[in-house]
Amino acid sequence: EGVIVVIKHLYIERRMQPLNLFLDSADPEQVEFAVRDYGNAIRELALANIFPGDMMFKNFGITRYGRVVFYDYDEIEYMTDCSFRRIPEPPNPDFELSGEVWYPVGRNDVFPEEFGAFLLSSPRIREAFLRHHADLLTPEFWQSAQEHIRAGRVDDFFPYPAAVRFRNAFGPGGRGASQVALPEINAPRLGVDLRAAVERD
Repeated sequence: EGVIVVIKHLYIERRMQPLNLFLDSADPEQVEFAVRDYGNAIRELALANIFPGDMMFKNFGITRYGRVVFYDYDEIEYMTDCSFRRIPEPPNPDFELSGEVWYPVGRNDVFPEEFGAFLLSSPRIREAFLRHHADLLTPEFWQSAQEHIRAGRVDDFFPYPAAVRFRNAFGPGGRGASQVALPEINAPRLGVDLRAAVERD
């Protein structure tokens, strides 16, 4: 009694369900939606000059409005500091059976072809991911994002689907800013009314 607590600096975030736990119990429609939005989140980070580093599903979460977001910042790097490479062909087939790499690897080298081995062990997740985001497993996507950043382009990202943006939901009105064209899908049965969510926020 009589004690005053002074908070000088506070970080808060909305409670989320870890993506890995969500996917464990998700039905096919929910998997499709979540995996698609997971890939979109990675694309948005990349175009904002953020390489997430550890893209395991446990480092992403589903918000109460059905959005997939990244929340583990331990291993992030600037996209422009990374060198995205394709794995060189082995000198002979025996090298592929070796536990050692047969090519030099620099400190900032990233090999997108390796992502699938760590992320896509589940067949249903792999199928959905390859349907929508196969290019994330190629160095060309990441190199293109780097060119986009170095050219000084700045894009807008929206925390809700295009269908519920005012100009789409209520007819054309005004001109929009530069926007990134990302794959979209209607939210499945996540217990979410996206239109109501946007109006509340």
